[in-house]
Amino acid sequence: MPIAGMIRRHAQARPDHIALKWDGGSSTYAQLHERSNRLAQALSANGVGPTDRVAILDHNGPAHVEVMVATAKLRAVAVPVNFRLTPREVLTIINDSQARVIVVGAPFADIVKAIAPGFVRPIVTIPLGQSYESWLGAHPAVDPGDEPAPGDTCLQLYSSGTTGAPKGVEISALGLKTCISLYEPLTGLDGDAIHMMVLPFFHIGGTGMALATHLTGGTNYIVRQAVPEHLLQVLVHQRCTHTTLVPAVVQSMLQVPGVSDMDFTALKSIAYGGSPITETLLREALAVFRCDFCQAYGLTESCGTVSILPPSDHDPDGSNTHRLRSIGRPVESAQIRIVDPETLKDVATHQVGELWIKSPQVMKGYWGRPDETAETIVDGWLRSGDAGYFDDDGYLYLYDRVKDMIISGGENIYPTEVENALASHPAVLESAVIGVPSRRWGETPKAIVVRRPGVDVTQDELIAHCRGLIAAYKCPTSIEWIDTLPRNAAGKILKKELRAPYWAAASVSR
Repeated sequence: MPIAGMIRRHAQARPDHIALKWDGGSSTYAQLHERSNRLAQALSANGVGPTDRVAILDHNGPAHVEVMVATAKLRAVAVPVNFRLTPREVLTIINDSQARVIVVGAPFADIVKAIAPGFVRPIVTIPLGQSYESWLGAHPAVDPGDEPAPGDTCLQLYSSGTTGAPKGVEISALGLKTCISLYEPLTGLDGDAIHMMVLPFFHIGGTGMALATHLTGGTNYIVRQAVPEHLLQVLVHQRCTHTTLVPAVVQSMLQVPGVSDMDFTALKSIAYGGSPITETLLREALAVFRCDFCQAYGLTESCGTVSILPPSDHDPDGSNTHRLRSIGRPVESAQIRIVDPETLKDVATHQVGELWIKSPQVMKGYWGRPDETAETIVDGWLRSGDAGYFDDDGYLYLYDRVKDMIISGGENIYPTEVENALASHPAVLESAVIGVPSRRWGETPKAIVVRRPGVDVTQDELIAHCRGLIAAYKCPTSIEWIDTLPRNAAGKILKKELRAPYWAAASVSR
């Protein structure tokens, strides 16, 4: 069911049911329908029509949902902007998207004011708060009655930029509908669900799960920022039944004092993505939260989930614990091939290649970048940039980003394999393995490691541990200790940032 259509249906069928909650407020389905009607009329009065872009820059909040529903009612396109970006990056995205209107949260008003002289076209700026409320109140609550066609772009997200400048990913109404329809059977979402919304709306995992909750007529409790202590309080006091997190946030929540004494009996499911979960972390999380866990793998370009590791594969005491390292099996709506990136031929089971994806979910393309779209989508197949393999049971295992692969002395080294070896040491909380310059080998593996609190280990001990598990040439040649690893909004480690100083220093020394 399309975005606007599902809100219309619930507003009629269960008008008083809470659609959105947040710290200090709530909105029923009838109110969400009415407010999105007013917003649609306000946008229309400011020149927004079919295919026009409307941007929103703010922490998570109800306005994100209102913008998505209102733009759908106009056949326009919502553009949630990453609030963690620098002002220059925000300006680049606003100009690239050609937005006609930008809705701005109070914390970012000064940023937008500062970059406004750089706008390449006139943009109506609406600050959230009293100005936004007055703007809505000045327009009638009349439903424009429109809806995107299946092939229309309804959402434009910008890629996380782990390997380069962010690109606008055009997501169709059909792609989004296919994506959000996956979660009900996977997580048990229903009309009584209360989903703690943590992932940011500018990330497909955030938008996807929020809309999946509304598809079933459930409630989204929107958390503005992912502070571990606050997340735990919301789960307990709001009696949340579902949430979606990245493993790093799960880990931070488990480190809050007293977490094991809290009441999570209402919690049914934790979905996670961004990276696999370690067996150690899963054991700790199951003991505390006592709910189902499921992993969803996907990309912005695939409009979210294309492979799932279901709750049945999250048994740390079962006979298939090795599957915790996998990303599960392809969903019914997606086909996945493993392709040699050089020959473009499919590889055999257990051989590593690039994941190619075909699905109705796959993006229409990169906004305004036909050449890059053609490089990324080949004969209908999306080249993911992720390296991995299938096992004999059809489970997918990620090795790494193709571009993160280390080539040392002519040998291919996939950082994930090294990180898995490191993770098996009790002193390692998490790690990232990168390639650093080597005069002899071209590059060699270096491990950036976060130690568990109160547990010590030396560089030599950790390297020796790895040598007992993987080939010597794959083992780190050096280790750097760090307090926290840098991550993007999707929870993915920013290896580009970790590599940069080593390669910059190498280029200076040449």
